Amino acid sequence: MPVRRLPPLRALEAFVRVVRLGSAKAAANELALSPSALSRRVAALEEFTGKRLFTRQHQAMKLTDEGQAFYTAIAPKLEELAEAVEAQVDRGQVLRLHLGTPPLFAGQRMFPRLPELRKLHPRLHIDVDTAPHFEERVGDTLDAAIMMSKEPDPSFYRLRLDHNKVYAIVSKELARQIGEAPDEAVLSKQTFIVHSDLPESLDAWKAAIGLPKLEPAAVDRLDSGQLALEAAAQGLGIAIMHDDHLRRSHDDRLARLYDIDVDSPYSYWFICKPKALESRPVRIFHEWLMQAGL
Repeated sequence: MPVRRLPPLRALEAFVRVVRLGSAKAAANELALSPSALSRRVAALEEFTGKRLFTRQHQAMKLTDEGQAFYTAIAPKLEELAEAVEAQVDRGQVLRLHLGTPPLFAGQRMFPRLPELRKLHPRLHIDVDTAPHFEERVGDTLDAAIMMSKEPDPSFYRLRLDHNKVYAIVSKELARQIGEAPDEAVLSKQTFIVHSDLPESLDAWKAAIGLPKLEPAAVDRLDSGQLALEAAAQGLGIAIMHDDHLRRSHDDRLARLYDIDVDSPYSYWFICKPKALESRPVRIFHEWLMQAGL
């Protein structure tokens, strides 16, 4: 049987790196190529496929619809090829990912979905690290991290995982005591519970309810989202956290205070060093993260 003609593998590699790194410059640096050499490889792939895969403007390269369709079609096949080759090389060796993640994200969003990932990639195992200062440790003791941030350092590859609203979360009993409308006199007697990773959330919430100068009786800061939710459930104060945290807690002791939308300054982000995306454990987790919609 004749072998089908394949596209130039170096051209495919250049195309995939531009897509995954989100930058032609980053892809050229990773491949140790000049920008013109990278462009020639991508052009060779376009000539082979007869499709325009990117639009080009100055130094920017943006996927066209045809380019996105091409990537969607070939990415799983390239992954299968990588798996087949690595299976012959490492003879079933465990793939290990060192991942930093907040405990609340891990418990509410990641662990419930990890069985799906294990079925897809049974050799991938994840060491979870919940200690703080992820940005300082990614590329050293961590391969990648999921972190709460306004915006991570631009030197990282960054994938934003969500957009959130700020909620004031309280016990149902405290919600009844406080009432249905913002009242400065009532709120000024309350203790507010603020997560250490969300220091600006309280100011955003106060501004949104029309009380930017509100001075509560106390502000308690906790470095654990799980403890902040439990403190609110026990009636210890008003926890200023994300809407997603309340929904995923499935805790019928908790309620939202006021029906007022407040955009959060913070989001969950996946970060790693750009080069780490070429590491198989990081790449597998990153692509699953995008597809799973965590």
